[in-house]
Amino acid sequence: MKVSTVAQMGNLDMSATEEFGISQDLLMENAGQAVYFVILKEFGVKNKKFAVFCGTGNNGGDGLVVARKIHSNGGEAKVFLLDDEAKFKGAAEKNFEIASKMPIEISKVSSIESVKIAVLNSDAIVDAIFGTGLIREVSGIYKDVIQLINESKKTVFSVDIPSGINGDTAEVMGIAVKANYTITFGLPKIGNMLYPGYDHCGKLYVSHISFPPSLYNADSIRVEINNPIELPKRSKDAHKGDFGEVLFIAGASSYLGAPYFSALSFLKAGGGYSRLATPVSISSFLANKGSEIVFVPQKETLSGSIALENKDNLLELSERVDMVVMGPGLSLNGETQELVRQLAQEIKKPLLIDGDGITAISKDIEIIKNRKTETILTPHMGEMSRMTKMEISELNKNKIGVSQRTAKELNAMIVLKGAHSLIGYPDGEIFINTSGNPGMATAGSGDVLTGTIAAMFGLGLSLREAVRIGVFMHGFSGDLAAKDKGEDGITAQDILDYLPTTLKRYREDFDEISENLYESIFIV
Repeated sequence: MKVSTVAQMGNLDMSATEEFGISQDLLMENAGQAVYFVILKEFGVKNKKFAVFCGTGNNGGDGLVVARKIHSNGGEAKVFLLDDEAKFKGAAEKNFEIASKMPIEISKVSSIESVKIAVLNSDAIVDAIFGTGLIREVSGIYKDVIQLINESKKTVFSVDIPSGINGDTAEVMGIAVKANYTITFGLPKIGNMLYPGYDHCGKLYVSHISFPPSLYNADSIRVEINNPIELPKRSKDAHKGDFGEVLFIAGASSYLGAPYFSALSFLKAGGGYSRLATPVSISSFLANKGSEIVFVPQKETLSGSIALENKDNLLELSERVDMVVMGPGLSLNGETQELVRQLAQEIKKPLLIDGDGITAISKDIEIIKNRKTETILTPHMGEMSRMTKMEISELNKNKIGVSQRTAKELNAMIVLKGAHSLIGYPDGEIFINTSGNPGMATAGSGDVLTGTIAAMFGLGLSLREAVRIGVFMHGFSGDLAAKDKGEDGITAQDILDYLPTTLKRYREDFDEISENLYESIFIV
């Protein structure tokens, strides 16, 4: 499913009216009906009391439709306006006039004390205050009401997006409603899908409110959910070379986990032949942990990292593999960092750069722009900050926009790691990944990701598909580990160990996984 910006949704609204004659009145009615259906399904309406908080924009108009439908179906709705009723316009004004003629109690919130009793006596709350267009910090009576809603512990249904969440960035604008259910319209917005906004939505529903598919599936909308795709079948007469041969350039004397996790995860996720170029002093130790890996011991610097003099041999070896992964645990040694930059310029195979490798190329990012073959970068927010020369606070305000721009400028695929990782491509397409859990925020988890992406390529997916499905599979493995062990205390080793089970489950239950298990959005 696609994910829209606030502006794109405005254009959909306009196109629905101008191209198809779907009036704003009808769109608002459909939106209110969708919210009502979710309330009916998840909570019930008859003989229940609802406090409906409305702003004076279209979001408030939607809330008035909801109040009317609650009233007409045996519930009690009290509407509380947070601004002057004279500010209603168009379809919202019409719905205010209709609701005013019904025996629905409508009052303006003059103080927080005036609504406390009604909130405490209600069974549930409908939040129709701001909608997706909020761009400033919440203050005044709006802030007080949102705080009251959150403190009430009542079941909350938010209309389009929890009030206080920025629709384009998912930021909390000072304070935001913590909803149990959110019903968004047309398409989910970026603010519905990224954190912290996603965490405020509760169970997320979407209603297309009668938009034709040609509108909400338009090619101009470049962001979508990272849905699973089927893996190629393993041929019965295959040999290890049929499932990819990857060279991992990783590790240093003080970083033993990163090379092990990256090289072995490739095999655990279905890859065929894993070569690990790592310092000679740690090769024997790592071989005892991962004896299935083929080791290529490297001459090292005085600090125990891979020395620059290995460059020619590594380039020669890179020509014999399908893909190169470079960076996990390489260290920040100056000589090794220079090796990374020189190799990145000259390796002619698809190249995935992670960790310390990203730090190295961040000092001369033109290297990536000038590469002729495909490049994948897997930064966390700190590394993305180094790559883009932007503060993390700036990145958080526009993660999708920055990912799109950076992928295009560098002509590289970029996985911005974190809760709901983003997978960006040079053509501007972005996938939002929904697998994974907070327990995966642990040392070595990103190293397992590198090997998992490489394995998806080895299994026969295109590199483009391998990147996003590798991200999905990595998160899925973490979810299976957390289901059995709990989120607290799962390690990179657990994610690694669960990869074979993850692929087995993915293949055997693909329909269930693609349709239900990671259905983060429910259609109404």
